[in-house]
Order: sequence, then structure tokens, then C-alpha cells
Amino acid sequence: MRSRNHKRLLLFLVVPKGLALLLLQKGKPTMKNRLSPIVIAVVMLAIFLAPTPAAAQAGTAKKTINTNGPTPRLPNGKPDFRGTWARPYTPDITKSFVNRDGTSNKGEAVLPFTAWGQKQWDDYNPTKNGDYAGSCMPFGWIRSFSPHPMQIVQNDEHIAFLFEQSTMFAVVPTDGRPHREGYPPTWFGDTVGKWDGDTLILEAVNFNGWAKLDTSGHPFSKDAKLTMTFKRPDLGHIQFTWGLDDPKTYTRPIKNERVFVLTPDVEVMEYSCIEGNIDNLLTGVVTPWRPPEDQD
Repeated sequence: MRSRNHKRLLLFLVVPKGLALLLLQKGKPTMKNRLSPIVIAVVMLAIFLAPTPAAAQAGTAKKTINTNGPTPRLPNGKPDFRGTWARPYTPDITKSFVNRDGTSNKGEAVLPFTAWGQKQWDDYNPTKNGDYAGSCMPFGWIRSFSPHPMQIVQNDEHIAFLFEQSTMFAVVPTDGRPHREGYPPTWFGDTVGKWDGDTLILEAVNFNGWAKLDTSGHPFSKDAKLTMTFKRPDLGHIQFTWGLDDPKTYTRPIKNERVFVLTPDVEVMEYSCIEGNIDNLLTGVVTPWRPPEDQD
């Protein structure tokens, strides 16, 4: 059973253009035993990315559901997305795959970079310059959707995403209100929602420009507009799509499709990123990340 005691155990994953680096730390190790987990990283990766069912933690019977059952509804009649959801771990948004648990990702194999976007991609080097996630900064939309559990809480006016990763959250109004005026740029941007029939549409703008779309480092700029849609065709699945309109980074809008699967036996737990990373950041085992000085 995978432990999630992040005060004693650090799970830090960086995938620079397909190369996985996994650092595990227990207590305050010496340099020798800091490096030894790297040898077993590939073997352990699948184990650590698999969420542990709450039933296994609590010793209770596993819940059974009919995933093809009817779509639950809110009091206002709209689809109710509440639940804890498995999402496809997608360190590279250009890949397409279907997992055994039914989660899936459909990406674009080739992304149409502008000259500026290509430079951001070519220059991305988390080993040399650090990765913001390793410095415990917010992941931002899209990258937050994997790999750890995520719970959705919802009512007639708002939807909230509770990410176990770094104990992040995002609360979005769903009443069709406009974007805020004078809102400061942020990691998740200014996100508002509206309904189109049974489809929930979330639109995010006003980013700080520091987040990436995935662990591999696919970029987007502070001027991007991100549109996400959520459909719940039955009890056990969410059909999720996102599209990015970012002329500074891509010559045309890009898109992605995913399927989430309900996991009633998984619970979101506390994840204190800095407790595990502080020693590695201070000693330079993990390169501290800083905002780029030349960002325009």
C-alpha cells in the first residue's frame, strides 16, 4: 500500500521531454542514499502513481457502483460532477492512450509552435533552471489534473476542484458571470463558468505565464485563453476537453480530450509539498525555480 505521509516521503517527478527523474527522500538522508532511489525510479514509478483506495487504508469493504448508471443531477437539474475522479496521468499532452481503468487521453501529436513558442519549448530545462512544481508553486490548470486524486465539490452556483497534489484547490462560479476587472494574473488565471445544456464550460484568462501544460514543459503564455468543457454522460465517467487559444505560442488553437473515471474508494488526503522538498531545495538536490527575468 502506498503511503502518502509527505512529511516523511517526497515524491518529485520531472519529465523533461520524456526523461523521467524520480527522487525519493526519507528523513534527512546522506548524499549516498539520496542518489540510490534514482536506480529504482523506473520500477517504482507505476506503484507511486497509482492512487491507494480509501477502502484499503481503512480496511473497509470496497464500494461497488454501476458506472453506467444515470447521471446524478443538482437541484437546478444540471449534471452533478461531485465525486473523486481518476484522471489519465499525462506528462506529455501530445500522446494518445487508453488506460486499463478506462481513463484516456487524446492529444495532438505535433504542436504548431510559433517562433516564440518553439524557443520556450527548446529552452525548457528543469534540471538546470528548476521546475516550479518542484519548488511547490501551484501547478495551474491542465497540469493539475494528474497524477494524484482529485475531488469535485459542487452546488448550483459554484464548482470546486480539490487537488491532492500540493493540497491545491480552485473554486469557479458557474452562473455565467463575466471575468473580473483588475484581477491580478495568477497560476490558474481568472476562471468563470457557464452552462450549454448539460455541458459545463469553464473559461480561464489572465495567467501569470509561468505554468506549463504538462510535466514535459509544453508552454503557454500569459495572454492565452483556456476553455475547458465537462460532460457527465453517466454515473461513472466525465468527458473532459480543453482548448487553448494562444497566438503568441501556437499558430492555431490546440486541443485535448480526456476521460475521467469515478473512484468512490479513493479519498483526497493532505499533501504538504514543502515539508518534503525543503531540504532538497536548500541543499540544491532540487534546483530552486525562479520566475524568468526576461518574460515579456
